[in-house]
Amino acid sequence: MASEATAEATGTETAPSEPQARHIVYCGVCTLPPEYCEFGGTAKKCKDWLEKNHSDLHEKLYSEEAVAATLSTLSVDAQKRAAKDSQKKEAKAAAAEAKAAETKAQAQILIKRVERNKRKYVTAVSGLEAHGMDLKKVAKEWGKKFATGSSVTKTASGGEEVVVQGDNSDEIFDWVVDVAGVPEANVDCIEDKKKKGA
Repeated sequence: MASEATAEATGTETAPSEPQARHIVYCGVCTLPPEYCEFGGTAKKCKDWLEKNHSDLHEKLYSEEAVAATLSTLSVDAQKRAAKDSQKKEAKAAAAEAKAAETKAQAQILIKRVERNKRKYVTAVSGLEAHGMDLKKVAKEWGKKFATGSSVTKTASGGEEVVVQGDNSDEIFDWVVDVAGVPEANVDCIEDKKKKGA
């Protein structure tokens, strides 16, 4: 109260200082702050990303001194548990990564040429999402590239496929192999005739 009276008497009022915004770095892999990356499932990838993009922060968090300082605060039993937990997490992450790579290697892309009317065709492509492609972006790119209509539609089995108007199966095969980098063995071209009266 006295400070308010003296401020009014002198005519100078001290403005309350605005809180300053903090600059927080978020991981490019798991989108958590780097201090919490160890709790996600991609700790090794996060560590590599941090070393590549923010080496100073990587040194602060993962240097020998930082790890030793963190472990020194734990009891002997807690240190053993922490080491065991980190080994489990690393093994689990490596197994998940291997499984994802195996699934991607086995995933097939089907390019079907479907007859609409007598000489009109539609090309339907399924299995792109297993190779990490965004179907809407691919459909938009193909629509521009082939100057035709293309869209993402749901299949009867519950999946999604990209449908391109016209017979573009050869060009799509080349694009999938060259641009997307999918091995030729994982791409199948099928000709599907529409049944009469359907």
